Amino acid sequence: MTIARRLLPEFEHEMAGTRKVLERAPLERGAFKPHPKSKSLVDLASHIAELASWGSFIFATEVLDYAEFDYRTPRHATRQELLEVFDRNVAGSRAALEAAEDDAARAPWTMRNGEQVFFTLPRIAVVRSLVINHIIHHRAQLTVYLRLLDVPVPGLYGPSADEA
Repeated sequence: MTIARRLLPEFEHEMAGTRKVLERAPLERGAFKPHPKSKSLVDLASHIAELASWGSFIFATEVLDYAEFDYRTPRHATRQELLEVFDRNVAGSRAALEAAEDDAARAPWTMRNGEQVFFTLPRIAVVRSLVINHIIHHRAQLTVYLRLLDVPVPGLYGPSADEA
C-alpha cells in the first residue's frame, strides 16, 4: 500500500466530520462574524469547501507561489451549492491520494511568495498539514460560529453537548 493510500482513512474520517459541520452552516446568516477580524460565516464555510480541493492541487503541482497566484475563495450562496462543491473537491483529492505513487508522495512541494519560501515539505506532509489539519482548524472555528448562532453542533469525535 502506498503512503498516500495510508492517509486515506484519516482523510475520509475528517472530511465526513467536516461535511456534518457544513451541513449545519446557516448560510442565510452568512454575513455573521463573531469578531470584526473574523471571516464571515459564508467566507469561512466557502474556504473550507475549497480547501478540500487542495489535495489534488498539491499532487498536480510542485509549488504554490503567491506572487503568481491570485486566488480568491468563491462564495457559495446556498448550502446545496456549498455541499456540492465540497463533495466534488473531496472526491478529487481522494482520487489524487488513491493514484499517488510513493515517489510522487515523497516529492518536495513548496509554498512561497516570490523569493520568500514559507516551506518545502514532501507532498504527503503538505496534504496532512495544509489540507487535513487546515480544514480541521477552520472546521473548529465554524463550530464556534454555530454555537454562537444557537445551531446544534454535531459530534465529531463522539457526541457533542447537543447530542448527549
